[in-house]
Amino acid sequence: MSDHDDDGYEMPDREEFQHDPLGHAEVRGGMTVGELVEQYGHAGIGAADVHEAADIYAEMLADDDCTVFMSLAGAMVPTGMRKVVSDLIRDGYVDALVTTGANLTHDAIEAIGGKHHHGRAHPDPSSSLSHGSREHGAEHHGEKTEREHDETLRDEEVDRIYNVYLPQEHFALFESHLRDEVFPALEEEGTVSIADLCRELGRANSEVNDREGIEEDAGVAAAAYEADVPIYCPAVQDSVLGLQAWMYSQTSSFSLDALADMTPLTDLAYDADTAGCLLVGGGVPKNFTLQTMLVTPGAYDYGVQITMDPAATGGLSGATLDEARSWGKLEKDARNTTVLGDATIMLPLLVAAARERIE
Repeated sequence: MSDHDDDGYEMPDREEFQHDPLGHAEVRGGMTVGELVEQYGHAGIGAADVHEAADIYAEMLADDDCTVFMSLAGAMVPTGMRKVVSDLIRDGYVDALVTTGANLTHDAIEAIGGKHHHGRAHPDPSSSLSHGSREHGAEHHGEKTEREHDETLRDEEVDRIYNVYLPQEHFALFESHLRDEVFPALEEEGTVSIADLCRELGRANSEVNDREGIEEDAGVAAAAYEADVPIYCPAVQDSVLGLQAWMYSQTSSFSLDALADMTPLTDLAYDADTAGCLLVGGGVPKNFTLQTMLVTPGAYDYGVQITMDPAATGGLSGATLDEARSWGKLEKDARNTTVLGDATIMLPLLVAAARERIE
C-alpha cells in the first residue's frame, strides 16, 4: 500500500529503499582516527565502507569468544606495516596468522639488523641518459627510462619493491641466519610442518634480535612465537625463505610437510565458538584462511577484507565476502564488508579506529 507525505504526495511502495538520509562528514583539527572514521559513517561510497569495516572489526575484536584469523598478502612487511601486525599479535588480537614467505623473509631481515629504504617507483627526471640509451634512441632526452632505472639498481645490487629499496647484502645476512640459527634445530626432527618452520624462525628472530641489541623491533614471527600464535604459510616455496629451505634440504634430513598444517588450522576453526577474519590482500593467504571453514560445521561470523582487485575478473583476490557466503565460508547472517583500497593506507586506519573504540 502506498503512503503519503505531509503534503499529501502519494509515495510509491518501496521494498528496498529505507529512509536514512546521507549526512556530511565534519573534519577538524585535533580529531582522533576513531572520530574521523565515525564521520565517514555520514558519507557514502568508500567512506561508508571504511566506517562499516571499522565497526565490524571492532566488534570482532571485542568478542571474547571470537577466534580471529588474519591473512596477510602482498608486500606489507617491507612497506612499513610490520609493527601494526606484530602489535596486534602481542596484544592478543590475532589467534592465527596466514601469510606469505615473502613477508616472513622481510620480517626476519629487519629482526636481525637489515633495513628497507625509501626509494623511487619511477626514474629521476633530472638524470641524464646513458650513452647506451642514446644509441637506442630513447624518446625523452635528459630523462632515464624506467628500464634504465632498474638496470642501475641491478648494477648497484639493490632490489626494488615499488618505491622501497632493499640492498641485496641483506638477503645474504638472512640466508646465514637461516643456516646458523633456524634450520639446524629443525634438521634434528627431520620432516616438519611449515608452522614448525615459522615458529622456529620466530624463536631465532627473537633471540638474535635481543642478543645483538638490534634497534628495530623483533617483528611479526617473533611476536607470534612469544604469544604462542601459529603462523601458517601455505605457499612458502614461493619466497626466498622457501628457496633456502629447499636448498638446505638437498644436503640434510630436513624437509617440510605441506599437509601437516591442515589439521591444527582446521581444529582451531572447528573449536571456535565464533570466528572472524581480517583479510589483507588476496591470493593464497586469503583462500587458505577462508577454505578452512569448508570442513567445519560453522563458518565465519565476521569478515573484513582490504583489496585493490576488482570482483568482475572472477579472481579470488577481488571476490567479495558476499560471494564467499555462497560457498559456505561465511555464515548467512555474518557481518562482513569489503574495503577497496591500498592496504598500506587502509589497514592502519581500520586498526587504529577499532583499537580506539575497544581500548
